[in-house]
Amino acid sequence: MSDSEFAGVLVSRPDIARLAQVKRPAVTNWERRHADFPSPVDSGVDIERFRADEVLAWLSGRRVSANALLPGEPPGTTYGDRFRAGLTGEKAGGLLQTVERLAGPEADRLRGPMPLDRYLEWLLHFVVIQIVEPDSMTSAVDSWGVMVRDHDPPETTFPRRLLTELADRLGGTTGSAQEGRAAFDHVLVRWRAAHAREGGAFFTPSSVSRVMAGALAAVRPGAARVHDPYGRAGELLVAYLDALTAHGGGVPPQVGGRVAGNRERQVAQWNLRVHHGLTVRFGEGPVTPALAPFADPSGAFDVVLTNPPFGRLLEEVEPPPYWSYGTARRTEFDWLQYAVSLIAPEGRAAVLMPAGAAFNGGAAERARAGLVEAGAVECVIALPAGLFTLTAVKTQIWLLRAPGSESAADPEVLFVAGEHMGRQVTRTQWALTDDEIARLVGEYVSWHVARVAGRSFAGDPGLSRVVKVSGIAAHGHSLDPSLYVRTTGPASGARATDPAETRDRLTRLTEEITTLHGRAEAADAEVARWLRRYGL
Repeated sequence: MSDSEFAGVLVSRPDIARLAQVKRPAVTNWERRHADFPSPVDSGVDIERFRADEVLAWLSGRRVSANALLPGEPPGTTYGDRFRAGLTGEKAGGLLQTVERLAGPEADRLRGPMPLDRYLEWLLHFVVIQIVEPDSMTSAVDSWGVMVRDHDPPETTFPRRLLTELADRLGGTTGSAQEGRAAFDHVLVRWRAAHAREGGAFFTPSSVSRVMAGALAAVRPGAARVHDPYGRAGELLVAYLDALTAHGGGVPPQVGGRVAGNRERQVAQWNLRVHHGLTVRFGEGPVTPALAPFADPSGAFDVVLTNPPFGRLLEEVEPPPYWSYGTARRTEFDWLQYAVSLIAPEGRAAVLMPAGAAFNGGAAERARAGLVEAGAVECVIALPAGLFTLTAVKTQIWLLRAPGSESAADPEVLFVAGEHMGRQVTRTQWALTDDEIARLVGEYVSWHVARVAGRSFAGDPGLSRVVKVSGIAAHGHSLDPSLYVRTTGPASGARATDPAETRDRLTRLTEEITTLHGRAEAADAEVARWLRRYGL
């Protein structure tokens, strides 16, 4: 039964308490304290009753606190999950719990010799089917089986029986829309880590996506055309639409981008479908836009956000027309200038960059100077190390605008030093907290609001500072926030390490270097293929 089918079901206050598994006074408290709690309907009886679908929708927005969870309930369970489960006779959290088992303790037994990233991709596919089209599970097994026979031989490594088993296990579960998204994200996180270990792409960490998307959604809430020219798994577009929703905005009429290959395209499409009900077509794009400089129309997008590949050299490429700020043949400066070329007047872009792009000399400095002097750079936010899976690379978020626009007149740059932020979430990985994300986004938004109003922005000592272009030029056009923002406090929030952790990091770095060498060879082959395609 879908949630809409509960519209004909009426429940009393004792029913609500029983189904949500709370005490009876809790329902009265909800009514008194929350003006948006559903109103009772005239059911023609003495006892007031409520429409079950309206109660379910309201309860689905209220999470059960960690200390009130019942045995077997996963974190994130809502009172709506309990209420729905009570109405249907199912167990609350059934979908998410099944997915957690299939992606975790049972994964090795089920996949056998099958690569983990491919197993998780199969699981992700059937989770999507169970969320958006549960009645088509049987036909999905058949169609996916045809694809498997064509692309994943042999049977000994990619067992066809696994398709039926995954479909059967997931087909017997139910869950709310919120639980479905949580189940999808649970598998997606595991797939992204496994895909990266197998030589695939590094995906944007959630906390980084939220800073990039939150900043753009706040200053460009009415954007009609949103584009990610290197979309990976669609995580930045999802984060942007999440941020718009939080601001009360609707989905833009044009959302799209490009991805590196078919697997990323499929996962990105699933991601947008599950989280925002969108069917998005992604085009194919090369590892750097200089290989296809006319793939996207210039000046066409209100919002551009991307996490491009970087750290490679373009030796044999003819300078594309958008290299108007300097001929720097490192891919990060190719992507930066390309992103600027895509921005519509008064549009904005957020591009994730390696920290070295802010201070490298030579051709990089000349391109950086061109971007700064043209007023294309609005803000640089430094991020802490350790945010990415399998790499400790330090990154920054560059927020850009279209040169020649009204907002680019009398340019200045906001520097935000967030290197000291973050908390350790696993032995090897860090993440920004909700409060830290809000602070980083808040600095940029506050500066933007002040600038629009014609006021100066004082910044936050130890966190942010505004610098005029003349002051940046005096430092060789360096855009390293640590050069302009002097952090305060003992040790400036530096993290302490012990010898064992240092040894672990050195081991991981050695493994990472080996992996990156392999990727570099693959990237060189890809560049050569595109060069041949364009007769270069």
